[in-house]
Amino acid sequence: MSDKPGAVTMRGNPLTLTGNTVKAGEKAPDFTAIDNSLAPAGLEAFAGKVIVITSVPSLDTPVCDIETRRFNTEAGKLGEGVQVLTLSMDLPFAQKRWCGDAGVKTVKTLSDHKDAGFGMAYGVLIKELRLLARAVFVIDREGVIRYIQLVKEIGNEPDYDAVLNAVKEIL
Repeated sequence: MSDKPGAVTMRGNPLTLTGNTVKAGEKAPDFTAIDNSLAPAGLEAFAGKVIVITSVPSLDTPVCDIETRRFNTEAGKLGEGVQVLTLSMDLPFAQKRWCGDAGVKTVKTLSDHKDAGFGMAYGVLIKELRLLARAVFVIDREGVIRYIQLVKEIGNEPDYDAVLNAVKEIL
């Protein structure tokens, strides 16, 4: 495990990412998070699919709201062979409420609040805030990370086209 000071910023101020550094071409580390029904969930539940994991600081913020709604729309166009997961430190109850209010049904939200297992496994846990950095990971059907996008300024949206192109290349 290593700390990565200044890997991301918030309003220009450097933050420290904690956890393991993952790289494209490596096997995606498994993790256990909590779904909206309070059941444990991890990568094994989506084996055989292309998995897009987006991590966001909180669904109840404007940029995270926009991003998750956009990926919900895009996921519907990618077909049954793709699963989009959005992870945050929000409690499962808040995620369920947000999904209902936003009409998000294609993206599956998972909460990392319990032990930050995802944040630590993927190196996106913000030490100062105990929130997840904004990042996107694309994992192929064999469980290998094929694309990573760490958004430097957490107040910015990801490059959606780059993510979608990475998914389409795998499909």
